[in-house]
Amino acid sequence: MLFGKLLPREGNFFEMFNQHADRIVEAARAFSQLVANYNDPHLRDKYNSDVDNAERAADRVTHEVSKTLHQTFITPIDREHIHSLINSMDDVADLIQDSAEAMSLYDIRSMNDEIHRLADLSLKCCERLRDAVKLLDHIADQATAEAALKTCEEIDRLESDADRVLRAAMSKLFREEHDVRELIKLKAVYELMETITDKCEDVANIIEGIVLENS
Repeated sequence: MLFGKLLPREGNFFEMFNQHADRIVEAARAFSQLVANYNDPHLRDKYNSDVDNAERAADRVTHEVSKTLHQTFITPIDREHIHSLINSMDDVADLIQDSAEAMSLYDIRSMNDEIHRLADLSLKCCERLRDAVKLLDHIADQATAEAALKTCEEIDRLESDADRVLRAAMSKLFREEHDVRELIKLKAVYELMETITDKCEDVANIIEGIVLENS
């Protein structure tokens, strides 16, 4: 038993990364549907529940990665990269859940164009994040490494788009919203939603580092 524990092992980290990325996209799609169907209380509850379920599933994968990392002697990529990547990915799932919860906690009554645009950009960012993660297992291939870097660049562009939407939304909010309570609530929701794309960019930066060091 002791000898078996001392043998070098290589945990199936890439598969777990893929599982987590899939849960992120599930959460982002459910959140997008929550925004699209916000006026229907039944669908709102359904998609809130879907977001929560996806986030909890992502948490379980994060825990499994951490457990496997502590039990594994040989890892396919740098241990710090594994730790940073899975935790940054988990932050994305958490922020999606936080955004959905904020809408309920702050009693947001209806969606506007700015929220719809931020939700759309968040979903696109999460989908590209998943695409980049799925390439990690094959970055020894030059073409795959280049595809991963290109996907990370697309995430950066989507994050910049979200920044512009946020600035425009804030400008409009402070010019046109006269109810101070509504202003405070919407400002908080806008900023939280934009942070989803910020964290996707953090994940993209980690992936870029992994690719450059291992391709």
